[in-house]
Amino acid sequence: MSFLPSQQKPGIAVVIPSYRVRNHILAVLGQIGSEVTAIYVVDDACPEDTGRFVKEHVTDPRVNVLWNDENLGVGGATLAGMKQAAADGADVIVKIDGDGQMDPALIPSFVGVILIGEADYAKGNRFFDPEGVASMPLGRLIGNAGLSFLAKMSTGYWHSFDPTNGFFAIHASLVGLLPLEKISRRFFFESDLLFRLNVLTARVVDVPMHSHYADEVSNMKPHREIPRFALAHLRNFGKRIFYNYFIRNFSIASLELVLGLALLLFGVVYGLSKWGTSVPATAGTVMIAALPIIVATQLLLAFINYDIQSVPRSTLHLRLKTSLLPRKALVHQGAVNSKAKKRN
Repeated sequence: MSFLPSQQKPGIAVVIPSYRVRNHILAVLGQIGSEVTAIYVVDDACPEDTGRFVKEHVTDPRVNVLWNDENLGVGGATLAGMKQAAADGADVIVKIDGDGQMDPALIPSFVGVILIGEADYAKGNRFFDPEGVASMPLGRLIGNAGLSFLAKMSTGYWHSFDPTNGFFAIHASLVGLLPLEKISRRFFFESDLLFRLNVLTARVVDVPMHSHYADEVSNMKPHREIPRFALAHLRNFGKRIFYNYFIRNFSIASLELVLGLALLLFGVVYGLSKWGTSVPATAGTVMIAALPIIVATQLLLAFINYDIQSVPRSTLHLRLKTSLLPRKALVHQGAVNSKAKKRN
């Protein structure tokens, strides 16, 4: 049974993963505007029993509470809500946190860029406005800035910043294309989702926003998660390069990468092998080591420039809609013919 009301306007669903947000959840729900047609509060085995608390205190018919039998993390809770929203017929799915950091008044801005066909996925960017950056706790500022460059490499969205921002909107048609069982369930969820979107060639845009920091408590432990983030980014970077440049496509950039790495390795190994010997190196020996490194640097810079220019620029969900039209027409015609045969 669909929770979304029958109406012509686009179905906009909001997913709120809930874990230790009992003190803030009612205020967040109360600020969600009428443009939203369904709200999914996902109780992620919350020790505060947030799901039951919402059931007892919220009368908004748009609010639906889902329960995870075990704690799956912010990613697992969000994916559970996204799958349910997509199954219920939502057009756009928005994810916000339940701790009050994200302003629900910004939901139309996130949804708007998707509905007009400008993007498949819209995510918040807290670094757009210097005043917003000044209000961010120093620890979060340093952590987000440090991980952003790694995220650019691993996801391929070089123009995007603030990869760990959890305020995002996605066109529901992409949910069925994503390998949901492979996406990280914990704090790496947003970055891993971007990597998967790049594999699909989905278009991503940043939406400027401010976050409100008050008495909410983060469950993330930076000293534990940052090393995990770095390793996960490097793993995704390797996967993305191998898939995009050697499996799905092979271009001049692929040659630049292979030749660049080979020349760099040769130059470094040869140079080190001649380092510290009793006989001074000749000019020729120096050039044999230096020239491959210089050429390799140029080739790798050319590859990076190609990769930056290869950011997806067309909107995937519009292409999907167009490609499905002939199939829908055939299905409709088949149903018409079947009915005609029965009448005859």
